[in-house]
Amino acid sequence: MGCLGNLLWLIFGGFLSGLSWLLIGLLWCITIVGIPVGAQCFKMAKLSFCPFGKEVKYGGGAVSLLVNILWLIFGGIEMALEFAIFGVLLCVTIIGIPFGMQMFKLAKLALMPFGAEVR
Repeated sequence: MGCLGNLLWLIFGGFLSGLSWLLIGLLWCITIVGIPVGAQCFKMAKLSFCPFGKEVKYGGGAVSLLVNILWLIFGGIEMALEFAIFGVLLCVTIIGIPFGMQMFKLAKLALMPFGAEVR
């Protein structure tokens, strides 16, 4: 299901989503201060291009927690909520359940990306 799921994901919006995250990451990396946020955008791009067969592992320490709290304040909650709503909408149909599960994975990463690793 991984290869076919990723192919269908790319065709039906994953390519544009990943490309937009890549562009946003590049824009954040223009400034030195924005490089850490740009790196998180690249994680989102990696997961947005091909989410099937990948998982999000959390690690990090106190610094990751503090930066994640700032991330939550400045848009992380809205992003995660958006992915979760799309996930619920996709899970309404039986065919959409695998894609909805990938949206929940993206919501998990959007909630707290600092200290997370996409494998």
